[in-house]
Amino acid sequence: MSGPYLDTSALAKWYLNEPFSAEFATFIQQQPVAAISRLTAVEFRCLLARRRRAGDINRTIETRVLATFADDIGAGFLVMHPVADEHVAAAAEMISRLRRHPLRTLDALHLAIALAIKCRQLATADRTMADAARASGLEVVRFF
Repeated sequence: MSGPYLDTSALAKWYLNEPFSAEFATFIQQQPVAAISRLTAVEFRCLLARRRRAGDINRTIETRVLATFADDIGAGFLVMHPVADEHVAAAAEMISRLRRHPLRTLDALHLAIALAIKCRQLATADRTMADAARASGLEVVRFF
């Protein structure tokens, strides 16, 4: 796998106008491919639904963004990886090992997947995730 693993917090900046979206666009356009997981797809779907319910986006934008996201996966630009039992076990171990970093469950899963698929770089907009990824030996590209 060449290319970075994209945390959902960073990936959202590609599809929605958020702080650091321009910086993320510059970064992502330099990548031939990028890695995500099934977890990313579920989190991204939830993020869009939450934003629609909050009134930040309307149903038309939500539908358009989801279609574009699906197109990026279909075109092979976003390479989707499964979530496996070994990732769950590795995430639990990581939470214990990285006690100084208050990792949330899903962030630990993202990190476990990124490490398992041999990504060397992780893009995130989350400070805790960035610190834990760095502590795990990943190069971190921050968008915050």
